Amino acid sequence: MAALALTLPAGALATACGDSPADRRPSRAAGEAAPTPPASASASPRRPLSPAELCTTAVRHWAREALDGATPYGDYQSMGLSDRQYGVLREVLADARAVRSEQGTRAARSLIDRQARDRCAEAYREGAPTRGPWR
Repeated sequence: MAALALTLPAGALATACGDSPADRRPSRAAGEAAPTPPASASASPRRPLSPAELCTTAVRHWAREALDGATPYGDYQSMGLSDRQYGVLREVLADARAVRSEQGTRAARSLIDRQARDRCAEAYREGAPTRGPWR
């Protein structure tokens, strides 16, 4: 009886591992093409974000976090921000808090979106730094 108890799990394991539907599927012939990937998978890769777009994304994220009352993450470097981006964040957040107290959270979030985009575009209008330690 003990021998039967030990052989049943081993047999079930061998059957489960070697008899999946993928194992039973016929293999492609040598000249047969692989299936075509979905259109989204074959699309060209995304272009890298510009410095202004990176700034906008980061400022929007951290401004919303702070507006929602999240525990401060740390200094601007631990948030992944440059000094320039942190300056934009502080300005946007100050304005968003003022708007929230007068017009509510929805208006403050809308302001964050607008001001982050506009202020980052202005801050990076001449591109990213090209000299010094910040390039």
